Amino acid sequence: MSDRFNTIAGWTLFAGIVALGTGIVSTKMFHSERPEPMGYAIEGVVADAGEGAAAAVEPIANRLAKADLAAGEKVFAKCMSCHTVTQGGANGLGPNLYGVVGDKIAEGRGGFAFSDPLKKSAAPGPSISSTSG
Repeated sequence: MSDRFNTIAGWTLFAGIVALGTGIVSTKMFHSERPEPMGYAIEGVVADAGEGAAAAVEPIANRLAKADLAAGEKVFAKCMSCHTVTQGGANGLGPNLYGVVGDKIAEGRGGFAFSDPLKKSAAPGPSISSTSG
C-alpha cells in the first residue's frame, strides 16, 4: 500500500475519533433532565386545589345555567393551540374535543391518554353529562 493511502486512512480515522469524542463531551455539557411536571402552564387556568376538590365541585347543570358564551370562547382560545372542536376534525397536539359530553372522565380519547394527576383528580362515578344527576 502506498504512503498516500495510509495518510488518508489515518486522518479519516482521526477525524472519526474527534467527532465521536466531541459528541460525547457535548452530550455531557448540554444534558438536560426531563421536566418533572410535563406540559405547559396555561395562563388564567387555576391549578388543582387538592384531592378533595373533586367532591366539592358544583353540578354542571348549575354552571351551565349561569354560563357566558363569550367569556367561554375567550377562555377556550387558549386551548385551541392544541385542541380542535369541529365535528370530525383532525387531532392537534391534543385530541379533538367535539362531543366530549357523555365520555367517561379521565379515559383516553382519540389515541391520547390523560396524565396521572388528571386521572387521580377524576371522581369515580358517572360520565360527563349536561344534566345533573
